[in-house]
Amino acid sequence: MRDLSGIFEPVCSRREIDAIEKLLDAPLMERAGFAAAQFVRDRLAAGKVLVLAGPGNNGGDAFVAARHLKSWWIDVTLVFAGNPQKLPVEAARAYRAWLDCGGICHSAIPRQGKWDLAVDGLFGTGLTRPLADGWKIMVEAVNALGIPILSLDMPSGVGSDTGAVLGAAVKATHTLAFIALKPGLLTCDGLDHCGSVHLDRLGLDVPALRQAQGWVSNSKIVAACFKKRLRNSHKGTFGSTAIIGGATGMLGAALLAARAALKLGSGKVFLCALEHSGVDPVQPEIMVRDAIAPTEASTLVIGPGLGKSESAVRLVGRALLSESALVIDADALNLVAEDPKLQQALTDRRSVAVLTPHPAEAARLAGCSAQEIQKDRIAAATSLVRKFGCPVVLKGAGSICAFPGGKWVINASGNPGLAQAGMGDVLSGMIGAFLSQGLSPDSALLCAVYLHGAAADNLSLAGVGPMGMTASELIDASRATLNKIVEMA
Repeated sequence: MRDLSGIFEPVCSRREIDAIEKLLDAPLMERAGFAAAQFVRDRLAAGKVLVLAGPGNNGGDAFVAARHLKSWWIDVTLVFAGNPQKLPVEAARAYRAWLDCGGICHSAIPRQGKWDLAVDGLFGTGLTRPLADGWKIMVEAVNALGIPILSLDMPSGVGSDTGAVLGAAVKATHTLAFIALKPGLLTCDGLDHCGSVHLDRLGLDVPALRQAQGWVSNSKIVAACFKKRLRNSHKGTFGSTAIIGGATGMLGAALLAARAALKLGSGKVFLCALEHSGVDPVQPEIMVRDAIAPTEASTLVIGPGLGKSESAVRLVGRALLSESALVIDADALNLVAEDPKLQQALTDRRSVAVLTPHPAEAARLAGCSAQEIQKDRIAAATSLVRKFGCPVVLKGAGSICAFPGGKWVINASGNPGLAQAGMGDVLSGMIGAFLSQGLSPDSALLCAVYLHGAAADNLSLAGVGPMGMTASELIDASRATLNKIVEMA
């Protein structure tokens, strides 16, 4: 796998953050609290501020922030419902410093209070179980105030490593992450609770302190993997992609994948359909073949609209035995999940394979429920990589790209416009096109997933979505986004 440390921002789990903090003898709580206070003063320009301090170190950050805000003559109301005797050492010191400067602690949010902003310092990265009823009531109360909320490190109630809501969670307007980004800010329910995410490294060089296992994507991966094409090129230079699928009533899925492969740069594209269509009237450049007849291509994309017939099973088995690069999507994933022989063929395969499941397909592959997959998306994706030995993208809000060796990347592009039929077919065609053009499996996957989301973002900015955005529109937008990034590189 290529070195991503110079391309992507690292993302750290709770254990990794704990390990970094243990390496240091630095007043990190003071730095974090001061950073939060500066954020409130300088960026949000708040007048009256409500600060919620929790029973752990996140509460200590809140005490420090409140102390600084008070010293700047900002009207602060601080609520602390915990037991001072049970605070961690540094948080207890911050609590006493708050009292020493004349600060007052309320045990609940005052009913008649009016504030311009709330600072959520209830729970940070340490929360691993559902909120107790008392804390849940406080979270619901601050959400009901109808004012901007700044969460410190994580919105309280959101799992730092998973993004899953643990009973209830603060819906922040802004989240100020300390030291490094956390997975829970970037995937699952965290995306709907963190608001705008800001990072303050507190003066630390995180990559020097800890080798990252995970990162968050950006456009630099595309610029690093694609160069301007040589003028002395021909169609054979850019490989060939065969889309295998399109059973009766589902030909559209295969057409979308084929059109995406064509417009994202594959030199030749074959549509190997179970329902023979003659020609694609929209893209006659696509060469239509009978799926049953063998087709030689640099890359095979199998699954879009494939169905689950006996013919489909045979086609998946044949694809798994081929030496072409292989993208396994949709019904092909479901057939693999149901057939131990196909699973073994995938595990034994020596040539490139990439899996593209959504949560329900991932659940079938893993033998669990979709709810279990969503509880910890990173763990689910990395588990599938270990099981089958090939790269996996677990699609969804904050798609997880996971790779052999334990590395993973959360995709930060995209919006709800992608929650539409056919979007996954377009993605599989894009991955196939990039593999055909010679990108490594890791690079092809990262570039395709990022561009797929970035194109959706560009469409939304242009007023095309997110509501009503279509997979067909996304293909042209993806092509435009790719060419713009390459041109500007």
